[in-house]
Amino acid sequence: MIVLSNIVKRYAMGDEIVMALAGVDLFIDRNEYVALIGPSGSGKSTLMNLLGCLDSPTEGTYMLNGRDTSGMNDNELAQVRNREIGFVFQSFHLLPRMTVLQNVMQPLVYRGIPSEERRRLATESLAKVGLADRMGHRPNQLSGGQRQRVAVARALVGSPSILLADEPTGNLDSRTSAEIMALFDQLHVQGQTVVVVTHEPDIAAHCHRTIRVNDGRIVEDTRRAAPAGTH
Repeated sequence: MIVLSNIVKRYAMGDEIVMALAGVDLFIDRNEYVALIGPSGSGKSTLMNLLGCLDSPTEGTYMLNGRDTSGMNDNELAQVRNREIGFVFQSFHLLPRMTVLQNVMQPLVYRGIPSEERRRLATESLAKVGLADRMGHRPNQLSGGQRQRVAVARALVGSPSILLADEPTGNLDSRTSAEIMALFDQLHVQGQTVVVVTHEPDIAAHCHRTIRVNDGRIVEDTRRAAPAGTH
């Protein structure tokens, strides 16, 4: 579903050219559960931005569901982000003046989906993350864990090909972090492709595949054996 071929990303910082990614090849199949890990400055955030079509490579190709995104303009990339990718961020990014339901409906507004249909899809998405009883609340009336669940519901509402979570437990205590990761585990079992960017080994341990990035390259790509009795 995701194919990166010889991805290079360079940035100009003053007079200096910084090589953020130095020829990355990566294949992620549908319904994989992947952790992207690496120290600060390793290139993992740049790689996540490229996977999420928030940025374009300097060289190389990125095929997402058979479409080459590498040469797309900003409008085309925005459309791909809206239809193909669900984002979950460390700091939730919820709109404080809107209710939980309105926050989750928001991505569908840009697709021109009628309001009744938006409401139905958002209600279903909130039920999926266990927040059907909080739809009329505002974000400041929720705990951190509940806010992150709203963010997950918003990411899922458009039935994205890939759920991309950037340090999704970074602002949560350990018990709440475990609850959010259990939610990702469940979504993966239901067929969702999930990519989690993290620097925490215990978060990465939930994922079935761990891709370690350092100095702009993939230095390790390991898969966890399936539990006994499964294939």
